[in-house]
Amino acid sequence: MKTPLAPGAAIGIMGGGQLGRMLAMAAARLGYRTVILEPQAECPAAQVAGRHIAAPYDDNEALERLADACDVVTYEFENVPVGAARLLNERVPVFPPPEALEFSQDRLEEKIFLNSTGLSTAPFFSVDKDADVTRGLARFDGNGVLKTRRFGYDGKGQHVFRGASVEEAKGVCAAMGGRSLILEGFVPFEREISVIAVRGRDGSMASYDPAENIHRNGILHRSIVPARISPQTEEAARTAAFALMAALGYVGVIGVEFFVMADGSLIANEFAPRVHNSGHWTEAACRVSQFEQHIRAVAGLPLGSTTRHANCIMTNLLGREQDEAPALLSEPDVVLHLYGKREARQGRKMGHYTRLFPLGDKSPA
Repeated sequence: MKTPLAPGAAIGIMGGGQLGRMLAMAAARLGYRTVILEPQAECPAAQVAGRHIAAPYDDNEALERLADACDVVTYEFENVPVGAARLLNERVPVFPPPEALEFSQDRLEEKIFLNSTGLSTAPFFSVDKDADVTRGLARFDGNGVLKTRRFGYDGKGQHVFRGASVEEAKGVCAAMGGRSLILEGFVPFEREISVIAVRGRDGSMASYDPAENIHRNGILHRSIVPARISPQTEEAARTAAFALMAALGYVGVIGVEFFVMADGSLIANEFAPRVHNSGHWTEAACRVSQFEQHIRAVAGLPLGSTTRHANCIMTNLLGREQDEAPALLSEPDVVLHLYGKREARQGRKMGHYTRLFPLGDKSPA
């Protein structure tokens, strides 16, 4: 492994949202400067980073400025243009590797890749026209979720079919923008979990305890740790995450989401090549947060402990829910993090809080 970045080195972050903000804060604790590339002028990360390049992600001149200013570059969301990441990678190391970004941006290619590494997924069907939807629904008994292959998140870009007829498939592709789609069949899972794992530049790997995730309207509502799963399922989830990172030649933190079946087996849902919302609890309940782990990994530092000192429930604050902050701060076992966003729109993630419980509690759920 090359010599780790020395204190005072600069880490570039593509993306200026709350994840970039928390990465910049973690980098500062380790003595690193951060440079944010983000089109939005008043983004959350710019409030805490050393420098902000306000330009589109595919602006070649801005990318040159970012490369000139940084010793390594990372990103905080998976819709960064792959071409931009590849261009940067010619000048400065980019972690996680652009290949991971490319797979994660296309749900069809992602499912194919997950299968190639030995992970099971829900059944899926490539869709380009309404007739493909009809054929796919015939295979899935009229049930499934039609999703855009690219740029969907937090439940956006989806259409759910339940016992659908042929008539219901008519015009659906046009209604979803005429884009390439994927139809995914339902699986009878008992709960959803995620594993936050990390791989260093030297190939060392570590993971946090799996979190049990509860969604509302397609948006993560709560992450509960420990998850209500068996030790065997927990070990299988860790092993799958490690196999995925090894196959990608990965560096950094990754979030891998699974469905847990009645027999404890796992169905991989998706992976995010970045720090993940379901790992926010680590900043309150672990010695080293997922954000510090990511900075350690991309900087070539030793990975930190993933030991947990408390059980916990992390809850997202959406829109005006951030107004609950004073009441939450009055509770002795709550750790609050607000993101500094100016406009509290409905469904927008404005912050999160983590409520801590003694380790002796079997599960706080």
